[in-house]
Amino acid sequence: MIAAIIIGAIVLILIIFVISSYNGLVKRKITVEEAFSTMDVYLKKRFDLIPNLVETVKGYAGHEKSTLEQVVALRGENYNGMSDEEKLKNGAAISRVMPKIMALAEAYPDLKANQNFRELSEQIEAVENDIANARKYYNGAVKRYNMAVQTIPRNIIAGLFHFKTKPMFEVDGVEERENVKVSFE
Repeated sequence: MIAAIIIGAIVLILIIFVISSYNGLVKRKITVEEAFSTMDVYLKKRFDLIPNLVETVKGYAGHEKSTLEQVVALRGENYNGMSDEEKLKNGAAISRVMPKIMALAEAYPDLKANQNFRELSEQIEAVENDIANARKYYNGAVKRYNMAVQTIPRNIIAGLFHFKTKPMFEVDGVEERENVKVSFE
């Protein structure tokens, strides 16, 4: 009789642990999805601003075709048709190229003085700040989620219910960490 009570208590504790762990993982996953959605709004907004910026810059910096073509190529994809991972990669690639375009304004006083360019620059700067803040929030949520998915004993529950780690939104390599160099050849 006592053995049955002990076994029942152990089974009850295991059931409570499984339910608690599962619910914790679901909550973290939902937080990651919400954080991604927040960042996605700003990435999409920047994505939509790029054609206007490129057209404005084209008129002043026609011989800077390679920089502009990079941005156009990145922008050329259908944003809504991208997977979440593709959106992260595209966003990181655009983040690497945007400072180059903004640096062009320094070399072209007429461009810098252009009202349309100034307004677009302000909008882009605000969106870039929003993306940076959303990236921090997203990466923090992903960190907490990934730690829960990978650490013992929750990793057992995560494996049973197919919870997978999520990618961070990271700076790709050394190029983005260096100062922007604009050369006119």
